[in-house]
Amino acid sequence: MRKILIITASIFCVLGIVFTILPMGTIAIIPNGLALVVAFLAFKKSDGKQQNFPKIVLFVTGICILLVIGKELFIKDEIAKDAGFEKTKIENKKEDKKELEALENDLE
Repeated sequence: MRKILIITASIFCVLGIVFTILPMGTIAIIPNGLALVVAFLAFKKSDGKQQNFPKIVLFVTGICILLVIGKELFIKDEIAKDAGFEKTKIENKKEDKKELEALENDLE
């Protein structure tokens, strides 16, 4: 039972790390939370010398949860307007109109 819990906790921990790194928002809390619960159960099932790996998984998972919460609280997603792009777009429209007028004059 202990080995199954450790393997499951490891899988959820790896998924939690991947979801924490990727910009997926708070969905990374789900695998990290599951890893935390399963690693805690593995920690309780383990004897004194066998508790090292569940401790590591608990530590890594706790850090991932803190990172997810920190990213949500402190990093804001903002869309900045690019004035240069807007200006270039307007200039391109004006040039396109001039070219179309020149083509119309050539056809007449």
